[in-house]
Amino acid sequence: MAVTFANLHTELGLKSLNEFLSGKTYISGDQLTKDDIKVYAAVLEKPSVDLFPNAGQWFDCVSSKLASRFPGKAVGVRISGEAAPAKEASKVSLVVSSWFLQESPVDDDDDDIDLFGDETEEEKKATEEREAAAKASSKKKESGKSSVLLDVKPWDDETDMKKLEEAVRSVEMPGLFWGASKLVPVGYGIKKLTIMMTIVDDLVSVDSLIEEQLTVEPINEYVQSCDIVAFNKI
Repeated sequence: MAVTFANLHTELGLKSLNEFLSGKTYISGDQLTKDDIKVYAAVLEKPSVDLFPNAGQWFDCVSSKLASRFPGKAVGVRISGEAAPAKEASKVSLVVSSWFLQESPVDDDDDDIDLFGDETEEEKKATEEREAAAKASSKKKESGKSSVLLDVKPWDDETDMKKLEEAVRSVEMPGLFWGASKLVPVGYGIKKLTIMMTIVDDLVSVDSLIEEQLTVEPINEYVQSCDIVAFNKI
Protein backbone atom coordinates (compact mmCIF):
# COMPACT_ATOMS: atom_id res chain seq x y z
CA MET A 1 0.00 0.00 0.00
CA ALA A 2 1.36 3.40 -0.99
CA VAL A 3 2.27 5.86 1.73
CA THR A 4 1.49 9.57 1.49
CA PHE A 5 3.87 12.28 2.70
CA ALA A 6 2.86 15.94 2.49
CA ASN A 7 4.58 19.27 3.14
CA LEU A 8 8.04 17.81 3.74
CA HIS A 9 9.40 21.35 3.82
CA THR A 10 7.60 21.94 7.13
CA GLU A 11 8.18 20.61 10.64
CA LEU A 12 4.81 18.88 10.57
CA GLY A 13 5.71 17.03 7.37
CA LEU A 14 9.14 16.05 8.72
CA LYS A 15 7.54 14.86 11.95
CA SER A 16 5.29 12.54 9.93
CA LEU A 17 8.29 11.21 7.99
CA ASN A 18 10.29 10.76 11.20
CA GLU A 19 7.51 8.74 12.82
CA PHE A 20 7.12 6.57 9.73
CA LEU A 21 10.86 5.80 9.67
CA SER A 22 10.91 4.61 13.27
CA GLY A 23 12.64 1.22 13.24
CA LYS A 24 13.23 1.46 9.47
CA THR A 25 16.34 2.12 7.38
CA TYR A 26 14.57 2.97 4.14
CA ILE A 27 11.05 3.93 3.03
CA SER A 28 10.14 0.57 1.46
CA GLY A 29 12.08 -2.25 3.09
CA ASP A 30 15.75 -2.75 3.88
CA GLN A 31 17.15 -1.54 0.54
CA LEU A 32 17.22 1.78 -1.27
CA THR A 33 14.36 2.14 -3.78
CA LYS A 34 12.90 4.80 -6.03
CA ASP A 35 10.52 5.64 -3.14
CA ASP A 36 13.51 6.87 -1.13
CA ILE A 37 14.76 8.97 -4.04
CA LYS A 38 11.37 10.60 -4.55
CA VAL A 39 11.02 11.48 -0.86
CA TYR A 40 14.69 12.57 -0.73
CA ALA A 41 14.04 15.00 -3.60
CA ALA A 42 11.08 16.48 -1.71
CA VAL A 43 13.08 17.10 1.50
CA LEU A 44 14.80 20.44 1.00
CA GLU A 45 17.63 19.89 3.49
CA LYS A 46 18.85 17.40 6.05
CA PRO A 47 16.34 17.15 8.93
CA SER A 48 17.63 18.11 12.36
CA VAL A 49 18.97 15.00 14.12
CA ASP A 50 17.83 16.51 17.42
CA LEU A 51 14.23 17.02 16.32
CA PHE A 52 13.91 14.23 13.75
CA PRO A 53 16.56 11.55 14.49
CA ASN A 54 15.00 8.84 12.28
CA ALA A 55 14.59 11.15 9.30
CA GLY A 56 18.10 12.54 9.77
CA GLN A 57 19.64 9.06 9.81
CA TRP A 58 17.64 8.05 6.72
CA PHE A 59 18.74 11.23 4.90
CA ASP A 60 22.40 10.42 5.63
CA CYS A 61 21.95 6.84 4.35
CA VAL A 62 20.45 8.02 1.06
CA SER A 63 23.12 10.72 0.67
CA SER A 64 25.84 8.10 1.21
CA LYS A 65 24.32 5.78 -1.40
CA LEU A 66 24.06 8.60 -3.93
CA ALA A 67 27.66 9.68 -3.30
CA SER A 68 28.95 6.13 -3.89
CA ARG A 69 27.26 6.07 -7.29
CA PHE A 70 29.09 9.21 -8.40
CA PRO A 71 32.79 8.51 -7.64
CA GLY A 72 34.19 11.25 -9.88
CA LYS A 73 35.77 14.34 -8.34
CA ALA A 74 33.42 17.32 -8.51
CA VAL A 75 34.98 20.69 -9.35
CA GLY A 76 31.92 22.71 -8.42
CA VAL A 77 29.06 24.06 -10.54
CA ARG A 78 27.12 27.30 -10.28
CA ILE A 79 23.73 27.73 -11.96
CA SER A 80 22.92 31.27 -13.01
CA GLY A 81 19.61 32.78 -14.05
CA GLU A 82 16.16 32.12 -12.69
CA ALA A 83 15.36 28.95 -10.83
CA ALA A 84 13.69 26.17 -12.80
CA PRO A 85 9.92 25.87 -12.33
CA ALA A 86 8.84 23.35 -9.72
CA LYS A 87 7.45 20.97 -12.35
CA GLU A 88 10.69 20.95 -14.34
CA ALA A 89 12.83 20.48 -11.23
CA SER A 90 10.65 17.56 -10.21
CA LYS A 91 10.98 15.96 -13.63
CA VAL A 92 14.76 16.15 -13.34
CA SER A 93 14.69 14.46 -9.94
CA LEU A 94 12.55 11.63 -11.30
CA VAL A 95 14.80 11.13 -14.33
CA VAL A 96 17.82 10.92 -12.01
CA SER A 97 15.89 8.47 -9.85
CA SER A 98 15.16 6.17 -12.78
CA TRP A 99 18.74 6.27 -14.06
CA PHE A 100 20.23 5.74 -10.60
CA LEU A 101 18.10 2.73 -9.80
CA GLN A 102 18.33 1.32 -13.36
CA GLU A 103 14.60 0.78 -13.37
CA SER A 104 11.85 1.77 -15.81
CA PRO A 105 10.46 5.32 -15.56
CA VAL A 106 8.15 5.88 -12.65
CA ASP A 107 4.44 5.36 -13.21
CA ASP A 108 2.95 8.66 -12.11
CA ASP A 109 -0.63 7.35 -11.92
CA ASP A 110 -0.30 6.19 -8.32
CA ASP A 111 2.18 8.73 -7.03
CA ASP A 112 1.41 9.80 -3.50
CA ILE A 113 3.93 12.62 -3.31
CA ASP A 114 2.76 15.29 -5.71
CA LEU A 115 6.14 16.47 -7.00
CA PHE A 116 4.42 17.98 -10.04
CA GLY A 117 1.93 20.10 -8.13
CA ASP A 118 1.95 23.87 -8.36
CA GLU A 119 3.57 25.70 -5.46
CA THR A 120 1.03 26.82 -2.88
CA GLU A 121 0.98 30.19 -1.14
CA GLU A 122 2.20 28.47 2.03
CA GLU A 123 5.12 26.93 0.15
CA LYS A 124 5.99 30.26 -1.48
CA LYS A 125 5.99 31.95 1.92
CA ALA A 126 8.19 29.21 3.39
CA THR A 127 10.64 29.57 0.48
CA GLU A 128 10.84 33.33 0.97
CA GLU A 129 11.47 32.89 4.70
CA ARG A 130 14.28 30.38 4.05
CA GLU A 131 15.92 32.72 1.54
CA ALA A 132 15.68 35.65 3.98
CA ALA A 133 17.18 33.52 6.77
CA ALA A 134 20.01 32.38 4.48
CA LYS A 135 20.84 35.97 3.55
CA ALA A 136 20.80 37.04 7.21
CA SER A 137 23.07 34.12 8.13
CA SER A 138 25.48 35.03 5.31
CA LYS A 139 25.67 38.65 6.44
CA LYS A 140 26.30 37.55 10.02
CA LYS A 141 29.20 35.35 8.95
CA GLU A 142 30.70 38.09 6.82
CA SER A 143 30.60 40.57 9.73
CA GLY A 144 32.64 38.37 12.09
CA LYS A 145 35.27 41.04 12.73
CA SER A 146 36.61 42.85 15.78
CA SER A 147 38.34 46.15 16.44
CA VAL A 148 41.23 45.85 18.90
CA LEU A 149 43.31 48.57 20.59
CA LEU A 150 46.78 47.50 21.78
CA ASP A 151 49.31 49.11 24.10
CA VAL A 152 52.83 48.15 23.05
CA LYS A 153 55.48 48.99 25.68
CA PRO A 154 59.23 49.38 25.00
CA TRP A 155 62.07 48.26 27.28
CA ASP A 156 63.21 51.77 28.24
CA ASP A 157 63.51 55.36 27.10
CA GLU A 158 66.36 54.47 24.75
CA THR A 159 64.22 52.15 22.60
CA ASP A 160 63.81 53.46 19.04
CA MET A 161 60.01 53.85 18.86
CA LYS A 162 60.03 54.27 15.10
CA LYS A 163 61.70 50.89 14.68
CA LEU A 164 59.38 49.43 17.30
CA GLU A 165 56.32 50.45 15.28
CA GLU A 166 57.91 49.18 12.06
CA ALA A 167 58.54 45.85 13.76
CA VAL A 168 54.93 45.62 14.97
CA ARG A 169 53.49 46.46 11.55
CA SER A 170 55.81 43.94 9.90
CA VAL A 171 53.61 41.16 11.33
CA GLU A 172 51.29 40.08 8.51
CA MET A 173 48.72 37.30 8.41
CA PRO A 174 45.34 36.67 6.76
CA GLY A 175 42.59 38.58 8.53
CA LEU A 176 44.90 41.12 10.25
CA PHE A 177 44.74 44.80 9.32
CA TRP A 178 46.80 47.42 11.15
CA GLY A 179 45.26 50.86 11.63
CA ALA A 180 46.08 54.21 13.20
CA SER A 181 48.67 54.59 15.94
CA LYS A 182 50.19 57.18 18.26
CA LEU A 183 52.89 57.49 20.90
CA VAL A 184 51.67 58.12 24.46
CA PRO A 185 54.00 59.29 27.28
CA VAL A 186 54.01 56.99 30.35
CA GLY A 187 56.65 58.77 32.48
CA TYR A 188 60.41 59.11 32.93
CA GLY A 189 60.84 59.91 29.25
CA ILE A 190 59.31 56.59 28.19
CA LYS A 191 56.54 56.40 25.59
CA LYS A 192 54.29 53.51 24.61
CA LEU A 193 52.80 52.75 21.20
CA THR A 194 49.01 52.66 21.09
CA ILE A 195 47.90 51.02 17.85
CA MET A 196 44.55 50.00 16.41
CA MET A 197 43.95 46.83 14.41
CA THR A 198 41.00 45.10 12.81
CA ILE A 199 40.86 41.31 12.79
CA VAL A 200 38.69 38.59 11.25
CA ASP A 201 37.66 36.56 14.30
CA ASP A 202 37.88 33.16 12.63
CA LEU A 203 41.40 33.83 11.32
CA VAL A 204 43.21 35.75 14.04
CA SER A 205 43.62 35.09 17.76
CA VAL A 206 44.84 38.20 19.57
CA ASP A 207 46.41 36.17 22.37
CA SER A 208 48.37 34.07 19.87
CA LEU A 209 49.37 37.21 17.98
CA ILE A 210 50.87 38.70 21.14
CA GLU A 211 52.48 35.53 22.50
CA GLU A 212 53.80 34.09 19.23
CA GLN A 213 54.55 37.18 17.16
CA LEU A 214 54.85 40.49 19.02
CA THR A 215 56.80 39.36 22.10
CA VAL A 216 59.27 36.93 20.52
CA GLU A 217 62.41 37.35 18.45
CA PRO A 218 63.18 39.51 16.60
CA ILE A 219 60.43 41.93 17.66
CA ASN A 220 61.13 41.52 21.37
CA GLU A 221 64.33 43.47 20.78
CA TYR A 222 62.07 46.52 20.93
CA VAL A 223 58.86 45.25 22.59
CA GLN A 224 58.75 44.45 26.29
CA SER A 225 55.02 43.68 26.54
CA CYS A 226 51.63 44.12 24.89
CA ASP A 227 48.28 44.77 26.54
CA ILE A 228 44.76 44.70 25.10
CA VAL A 229 43.15 48.05 25.91
CA ALA A 230 39.87 47.59 24.05
CA PHE A 231 38.22 44.73 22.15
CA ASN A 232 34.98 45.43 20.32
CA LYS A 233 32.93 43.35 17.87
CA ILE A 234 32.18 45.08 14.60
